[in-house]
Amino acid sequence: MSIYKTQYGREMSLKLYDAQLKKLGFSCKDVYVNTRFGRTHIVETGNLSGEPLLVFHGGNSTTAYNLLMYRFLLKDFHIYAVDIIGHPGKSDEVSLSPRNYDYGKWASDVIIGLGFDKISCFGVSFGGGVLAKLMCIAPEKVEKSVLIVPSGINNAFPISTVKMMIPLLKYKLTKIEKYIKETALFMAIKEEILDKDTLDMVKDSFDHVKTKVGMPSNVKERLMQQCKAPTLIMAGEKDCLFPARKVLPRAERIIPNNTVHMLKGCGHMHMMPEHEKKMIVDFLRSN
Repeated sequence: MSIYKTQYGREMSLKLYDAQLKKLGFSCKDVYVNTRFGRTHIVETGNLSGEPLLVFHGGNSTTAYNLLMYRFLLKDFHIYAVDIIGHPGKSDEVSLSPRNYDYGKWASDVIIGLGFDKISCFGVSFGGGVLAKLMCIAPEKVEKSVLIVPSGINNAFPISTVKMMIPLLKYKLTKIEKYIKETALFMAIKEEILDKDTLDMVKDSFDHVKTKVGMPSNVKERLMQQCKAPTLIMAGEKDCLFPARKVLPRAERIIPNNTVHMLKGCGHMHMMPEHEKKMIVDFLRSN
């Protein structure tokens, strides 16, 4: 069962993927590993003499877009950016349940496939939920973890997410592109966040991908307590999906070795100022 609406849509989505990867200005190598759930594609890039970092992108989005948004990581780290299985990209089109721990098992298989005993990890949104599930399933494989606006800690779907459906339906009915921006603004809050790369990605997802609405469910405290890896959790103050006021208190309670930080004034989509980028890099590089 394809994750794309049409074969043409798949081709267009992968065309955008490749175009956005080229914008990074770093050489990118295609790596494939086999997991119990299917073949998985990884983009190897960044500073190949740096510390390895496994990166998980957001849902209904791509590794290529995620790397553009967090390209500051490429200067310091040897990046393994994985296409989440069943999401847009070059991994097998096998959809896993977000309600159990299959994504954690899959991520564990990816680490084994790459030849690591343990590795530092970075996950955004849906990818943060995948990483949270990994921390529960195979805590010994996680060196450090960074969770950015993550699902899987304390998900909340307030009325604003229902309101977001109105401009999305208008776009689907009319194909007038202003409705794409209106939909994305519920997650971005500020118009300046919606640059061309972001709007291209959102439009591609609406036009060509069978949208997944289910996010990784909240992890069990007793499982997360097993993960002693240093963990940095950043959540958006105005995030309509995973608000800081819900995510950060539970993260502090259930993650043993935690550092929490609120992205002030930020929605789910955001652009980090330099001091927060530095916070992430310093956290990952510290002994």
